[in-house]
Amino acid sequence: MRHDKLEQQLRLMLLLIENHNYTVQDICDRMQLSRRNLYYYLEFFRDAGFIVEHSKPFYRISKESPFFRKLDATVHFTEDEAITMRQILEQTGDQSLQVQRIKQKLDKLYDLEILNNVELREQIGRNVSALYDAIKQHRTVVLKSYSSPHSNTVRDRVVEPFLFMNGNREIRCYELESKMNKTFNLSRIGEVQLLDIVWAYEHRHRQVFTDLFMFSSEQQYTVSLRMGRLSMQVLTEEYPRAERYIGTEEDGRWRAEIPVCSYIGVGRFVLGLFEDIEVLGDEGFRAYLKEKVKLLNNKL
Repeated sequence: MRHDKLEQQLRLMLLLIENHNYTVQDICDRMQLSRRNLYYYLEFFRDAGFIVEHSKPFYRISKESPFFRKLDATVHFTEDEAITMRQILEQTGDQSLQVQRIKQKLDKLYDLEILNNVELREQIGRNVSALYDAIKQHRTVVLKSYSSPHSNTVRDRVVEPFLFMNGNREIRCYELESKMNKTFNLSRIGEVQLLDIVWAYEHRHRQVFTDLFMFSSEQQYTVSLRMGRLSMQVLTEEYPRAERYIGTEEDGRWRAEIPVCSYIGVGRFVLGLFEDIEVLGDEGFRAYLKEKVKLLNNKL
């Protein structure tokens, strides 16, 4: 592997770890990458075991990835410890360059972005610890005074938390009232209250998946295709991760069993190369394509 390519991969990894507000185009511009090469690197990181998160329109590499967790166990501190260290540095009143650099490193490594609000930072640290205990013990919690910009409300939410996301800035939970899986922002939680109630709905807990075509959903469907050489090569060149879902058949064609979160991305691929592709399933995808073809005929 060439050194310049390795350097580019490492620079991209650092950018994705720190990413808060860079869109795909922003990342491509900063890294001087094409979208195709960016998606290729994202697949490479996934294959290497990193957790690549997609919260439209942003991509990030989670600090919960196994590689970083191994580093955490040896050289890093917990968020509570990092917050405590930051507080100690604040209280010393030392404004030397060395202390300022340590503060900057802590803020960058542990995502302590609310630097000017010590009380809020302490509260988030306590909430992270409480949620961690709740997940470990499979306990239900109350997210006290949760401020939701979507519903424009501030109220308590009774939930079963089961997954930290986006560098511990968000928590994935099953909400008992709505009977839905939702993602809550930790900075909007007033307090986390642990209840003496164990999970009752673990079978309903759902993660958010992202498919080959960059669509996300709680559910996945398997689309089955028989492809010729042209469609097989286009699919693997544009979406390198697709290779794991493709096998050869005796007649010289290729069979793909692709998990998708939406029919939109795979539908666009199939309709663009329909002469070289035979759709084997599923029935939902067949119905989706028939409706698209019907709409196209009406327009023509």
